[in-house]
Amino acid sequence: MKLGPALAHTLRNGRFWTWEICGAIIYGIPAAIRFATGSVYLPILSLLEIRWIDHYVPGNLVEKILVSAFFPGGAGGVAGEVFFSFYLETTLNGKRKYYARFAGAMIQTAVWSTFQLWGNLQNITGPYGGNIFEYPMVFPLNFLLAAFSIFTPDVLRLIRAALSRRSSRTAKKTK
Repeated sequence: MKLGPALAHTLRNGRFWTWEICGAIIYGIPAAIRFATGSVYLPILSLLEIRWIDHYVPGNLVEKILVSAFFPGGAGGVAGEVFFSFYLETTLNGKRKYYARFAGAMIQTAVWSTFQLWGNLQNITGPYGGNIFEYPMVFPLNFLLAAFSIFTPDVLRLIRAALSRRSSRTAKKTK
């Protein structure tokens, strides 16, 4: 399939939009909490904060790992898988699926990092006194986390299957 039709099919795909929208919501929850409370500290995740490691690893590393698993890396990975399955006109399996997810995760992370850089240069101050956009020295970590986020859909599928098995066993025991 040609590039244009594959892109159009991707933009009409429900799985693509589910991951993009849910991923953006998950990404936005910590920011919304920070704006609502006026503090950079999150109620539960702040207990797990570490010290900044130079300028490259932020103190909110646990939050960053959790959020990046879904957006931009996880959503980009799904976008890449959906796009390449339409472009190649086949269901992707094995290495091809992960290569497609990797390409999508890297592209979406690059686009999101460009937006973050633009926003950081605007120096927009939040209610907690700091720039609301990410510090550019953290971008390499974003790409590293995006590389690992290609496995997020599989992890979620395994969790869902385990919960489904557990609930069916519980239902059988109550009968």
